[in-house]
Amino acid sequence: MTTLVLPMVLDQLKALSHEIRYELIRHLAGGERCVCDLEALLELPQSKVSYHLAILREAELVRAEQRGKNMYYALRQDQLFKLGGALLTEIFPGNPSLTHQNKSIC
Repeated sequence: MTTLVLPMVLDQLKALSHEIRYELIRHLAGGERCVCDLEALLELPQSKVSYHLAILREAELVRAEQRGKNMYYALRQDQLFKLGGALLTEIFPGNPSLTHQNKSIC
């Protein structure tokens, strides 16, 4: 088990596991969005949307940029791709054999 990779993988998976945050990611997959657009898409108050976006930012899955009075959010696609690779590396730490079990307790 990789001690540096695993905590970030778990933090990112936890961030994605909430349905509101997952929906935010799905909307941001279509491109950058203003927080007010995300509020309207999710039909949620600004405070709730901002709370969940902050968790996604902390997990390094989205980035934010302030322009005037508005905050714009975009996916950090590199982090999502790294997450997929890191997750698979943690689950399959080598060349797994899918047809033969080398170690068995029975």
